[in-house]
Amino acid sequence: MKGIFIMSKKKQKSKLKKTQVEQILDKNKLAYRQAVFPTHQDGDVRTMTVDHTGVAEHTIYKTLVLTGNVTGPLVGVIPIDTHLDEKKLARVSGNKKVSMVPLKDLLKTTGYVHGANTPVGIYEKFQYPIFIDQAAKEQGAIYVSSGKIGRSVQLNAEDLARLVHAEFADLQQANFNG
Repeated sequence: MKGIFIMSKKKQKSKLKKTQVEQILDKNKLAYRQAVFPTHQDGDVRTMTVDHTGVAEHTIYKTLVLTGNVTGPLVGVIPIDTHLDEKKLARVSGNKKVSMVPLKDLLKTTGYVHGANTPVGIYEKFQYPIFIDQAAKEQGAIYVSSGKIGRSVQLNAEDLARLVHAEFADLQQANFNG
């Protein structure tokens, strides 16, 4: 089963209604491709299915929301096949310590449910500090959530960083083997 991709061109009729994130990208004239990934129910949350329809996992990024003792809420964006090193994020963000925002507080903190958090929407609404793993800069095009579970956009990582005023940094735990 292959992923569904729809180009962001005016003349092409899209069957997918644009998400708020896609509208923000259009407004800022950033090139992107819509992508749909299969999802499944995992306990009380809906998450992307491990089979990412032929897309390399290391190019799909998850948006993690944390809170720091100095900054308050902040965002780390890392490949889904890696783990966040909270000490590295704390250091680059100017915090002594950061910790994940509890699932029960996620919606009120970001406006998104678990699995739909997106750096574009979070920045647009709250301007939280955002840090993207440096691997994204080397990869060029990456996928991030477009604000709905199972919906993503593929876009240039540097375009994303400029849009959300993000900083690239080493955020991955060392020696993590999937």
